Amino acid sequence: MERTKNQKIGDFGENIACEYLNKNRYRILHRNYYEKFDEIDIISRSFDGTLVFVEVKTLKALNSLNLKPEDNLTKDKFKKLSRACRIFAGLHPGLIDKDRGWRIDLVAVTIDDLNANTSVSHYENISF
Repeated sequence: MERTKNQKIGDFGENIACEYLNKNRYRILHRNYYEKFDEIDIISRSFDGTLVFVEVKTLKALNSLNLKPEDNLTKDKFKKLSRACRIFAGLHPGLIDKDRGWRIDLVAVTIDDLNANTSVSHYENISF
C-alpha cells in the first residue's frame, strides 16, 4: 500500500529524530511500537540509563496555519501515548532502572522546504 504524503513526512521526521537521539547518546530500542490501538514512536534509553518514550511530531515550516509541530500533541493524544507507555513499562520491568524510572519526551521536527533544512526541538519529561 502506498504511503500518503503525511505518512512520508512523519517517517522522515522519525528518522531525523532517531539521528538526533543517537547523536545525543540515546540508544534506540524500538520504533513504531503498537499497543492495542496506541503507538509509541520511539522507545530509547538515555545516556543516564533512563527508559525514554519519545513522541515525534513533524511539520513543514511554511504550513497554512503557522503551527509548530509541538502544537499537534493534544491532551487526548498524550493520554493515549501515556497509556501505551504504562502498558509497555508494566510488560518490560527489566528495562526500567529502579532509581531513574521512565519518562515521556517530545521531539518536534520542523522541515523547511525552501532549503531542505530541518530543526529539532527536544522537550524532556512532558506531561499535560
